[in-house]
Amino acid sequence: MPCEVKPQFVVLYGSQKGQAESLAEGIAEMAEEHGLVAELSCLSHTEKYNLEKENAPVVFIVSTTGDGEPPDNALQFVKHLKTKTLSTDHYTHLCYALLALGDTNYADFCNCGKTIERRLQELGAKQFYATGYADDGVGLEVVVEPWIEGLWKAIKGALSKMASDKSDVLKGEAGGPKETADSSIPHVQLNLLGITDHQSCESIKASAETLSKFASSSATQTAVSDLRPAFPAGSPVLASQARGTASVSTSAPKTQTGNAGVPGVALAASLTCSLPPLSESPLNVPALPPPYLDVSLQEVDSVEQIVGPLNKETLHAAPISRAVQLTRGDSVKRALLLELDVSAHPMATYHPGDSFDVFCPNKAEEVEDMLHRLGLHDQRNHRVHMSLCKDTKKKVSQLPSYMSQNISLLSLLTWCLEIRSVPKKAFLRALVEHTGDGVQKRRLQELCSRQGNADYNLYVRDSSLGVLELLAAFPSCSPPLSLLIELLPKLQPRPYSAASSCLRYPGKLHFVFNVVEFPACSGRLVGRRGLCTGWLFDLINPVLVSPEKEESSNSPALPKIHVSLRPSCSFRLPADVSAPFIMVGPGTGVAPFIGFLQQREQERKENPEAVFGETWLFFGCRHRDRDYLFREELEGFVSSGTLSHLKVCFSRDEEEEEEEEEEATTSAARPRYVQHNLLRNSQHITDTLLKQNGYFYVCGDAKNMAKDVNNALMEMIQTELQVDQLDAMKALAVLREEKRYLQDIWG
Repeated sequence: MPCEVKPQFVVLYGSQKGQAESLAEGIAEMAEEHGLVAELSCLSHTEKYNLEKENAPVVFIVSTTGDGEPPDNALQFVKHLKTKTLSTDHYTHLCYALLALGDTNYADFCNCGKTIERRLQELGAKQFYATGYADDGVGLEVVVEPWIEGLWKAIKGALSKMASDKSDVLKGEAGGPKETADSSIPHVQLNLLGITDHQSCESIKASAETLSKFASSSATQTAVSDLRPAFPAGSPVLASQARGTASVSTSAPKTQTGNAGVPGVALAASLTCSLPPLSESPLNVPALPPPYLDVSLQEVDSVEQIVGPLNKETLHAAPISRAVQLTRGDSVKRALLLELDVSAHPMATYHPGDSFDVFCPNKAEEVEDMLHRLGLHDQRNHRVHMSLCKDTKKKVSQLPSYMSQNISLLSLLTWCLEIRSVPKKAFLRALVEHTGDGVQKRRLQELCSRQGNADYNLYVRDSSLGVLELLAAFPSCSPPLSLLIELLPKLQPRPYSAASSCLRYPGKLHFVFNVVEFPACSGRLVGRRGLCTGWLFDLINPVLVSPEKEESSNSPALPKIHVSLRPSCSFRLPADVSAPFIMVGPGTGVAPFIGFLQQREQERKENPEAVFGETWLFFGCRHRDRDYLFREELEGFVSSGTLSHLKVCFSRDEEEEEEEEEEATTSAARPRYVQHNLLRNSQHITDTLLKQNGYFYVCGDAKNMAKDVNNALMEMIQTELQVDQLDAMKALAVLREEKRYLQDIWG
């Protein structure tokens, strides 16, 4: 009997940190279950695909990074698409679908996906399935899951239409009757999702808790936490595919009992306990990620004990030369300034607006806890040997490139794996197979299921629960080391903005940060500090200079930290010194603007005859006397004429004054947040931006502040120009396109 030839389609991905690649791999792996064959390629591997001649349906999975930029491995593809000499019928033969990943907390939501889609359509390509715009701000799975579920029918519909069209062409060539069908789009349903633009994703965010019915598993977490997707329910592989012989129960036990066998009555839901209807519901759980690594520990005479990150050749070890606490001791947040000595490194010529990466290790106590939890503490100095499983079902498998082949287990857990990462649903699904207690197994199934999406978001995702904290909550779970290496993401560096100018401080680099605090929650008995900010604080605490503590002449030498420069292409001072600019930076968001103003002050001294543009800074914090960062320096910039207008506001001082005076008539009129101060200066700002070709910079929190500032800008333009919201949005879009509305924001 001849072998059956399965229909084929192509999957192409562009991914910066793994989400899009992970999803693309998952789709390729699931194809066989649907009677299809997927050819998987990265967009940068142009030798593996040829869109100029591709006759099969093509599925694009792309993320967006930075300021709306394509991922590094999609840059050349997007550049090629933008070639102006390509004709409008260049891709008329191409049939495509596209899934774009983004985050509505940032500007230019899904910009890479939108750019690719726009150009494909301009070049004649045909869309066979509605584009999905997945928002990491509410969870990619809200869009990803239903999109993937509908993809298979759409692909088969496209293949059928293509085969029909080809048959018609052959009939026509043979003199048979010709059919005049609309060939622009195959006969498949295009509007599977109502989530095809920014505004729709915003509406999802407002009702995210009610959308758990759409999501079965998560293919994402944050910019640093994605290696592999989970897949939609309804697939034959969902119910019983397992590592080894274990299977997944998808129905609820009639009675849940504790370890003592006594039926338990839960009074409140928590990380480890659910309530009806979830506790009594049948579950749709995602497919088990196929294992692909054989991992063993070998006792050897010598093993590589790494002190510092693995990629040292691309990093710089910079000594910390000074550490200052900028906030008062009773401030809600602790803001620190660190000065690095970079005089011996090429990054000494950084520019204001640039940022840089800090490479930090996992916390030593947590590494020890993880070793004990895995039962491998006695083998912490053994070499980790990895090889690919010969019988793996994973479509594309390779050894982790960021791990040395002679690395110790201790070094691997310290410098390679993000053990603080929030567990993805795929990870939870894998843990099910290594959990002995029936109640705990059921709860893990719930958390990774479609029905348990709200609980997953509440107790895991929104609480920033780490892997170690999750394992502590489920003591009967004993995952193998290979599972962690396969499913935990690479330990990522943390980016910070330069808060200085090398014209003012030659050979020095300043940066500012708040020490991040994660409060106690269900699954976390005590609060903890952020990984990098907590590590930096511990390093410099012995010599930290604060408002309550003078600098000591006997301070011990400070250590070095590994850093790498991340030059900015756009977040820079205007090239024309006469151009006016406006800066909005509450809290530590003021950091890059200190560098801007230091640079401008030095330029004014060096060019006293030059005409410099007007400068504005909008700063805000909680209390004037506790966390007004760089107060003396900012007031000095005003005195020297470097800063034309300094507008400050204090969000909590107003409340205290109201309580004390019991009179809100005067204080209520005071601006509480930076957007209120912007609205107070509406005419000046719109004139600066729209009449004087000025620049507008925003730095700080993406989730709230940046959105509020953007809304205030729209309101100002509507009011001052007497236009509607659509025209105001167009005006802002022009500013972004001209690189005169720039953001350096974080979630």
